[in-house]
Amino acid sequence: MFKTVDRIIKEDPAARTRWQVMLTYSGYQALVGYRLAHWLWGRQHLLLAELISHWTRHHTGVDIHPAATIGERLFIDHGIGVVIGATAVIGDDVTMLHGVTLGSRHDQSGKRHPSIGNHVLLGANAMLLGDITVHDFAKVGAGAVVLHDVGTGSTVAGNPAKVVRTWHPNEPVMHLEDTQTNTKVGHQHD
Repeated sequence: MFKTVDRIIKEDPAARTRWQVMLTYSGYQALVGYRLAHWLWGRQHLLLAELISHWTRHHTGVDIHPAATIGERLFIDHGIGVVIGATAVIGDDVTMLHGVTLGSRHDQSGKRHPSIGNHVLLGANAMLLGDITVHDFAKVGAGAVVLHDVGTGSTVAGNPAKVVRTWHPNEPVMHLEDTQTNTKVGHQHD
């Protein structure tokens, strides 16, 4: 879990020390509670897992079902209102802001919650509903309602969510300084 704490310190300028993150970050505390509940769930101690999940939800405001599958180094920032359903799958190095819902559409059985790839950003109050996949390096804008798959490197926004930008991980990243020139406005060359 120190890898998660270290990632939070790297990503969040307000995070100063490991102790601060472990003792005061509700998203991290929710993840610790989830890890214990998930371990118990996998050993068929279902009631105990649900009790720990209930206590964690009450204490942190983050609702993670113990049956959900979560990868390494998840960063839940300002966790209040986050809901992660039972069949949700989350990859590694995902960042999730407050109010995100990984929910079902109530007309599905079996796998009914989203699958989230690696290195994905889920904006505040985004709702991802149903058995959909958000592929690696994707970004979901704040308040987006996502009902369909999101491709690798795509950014979606809106209700319903639509692709607003696509980037492929093998393409170079353009930095601001790459777009600037050394010419001065109004200067004429002889």
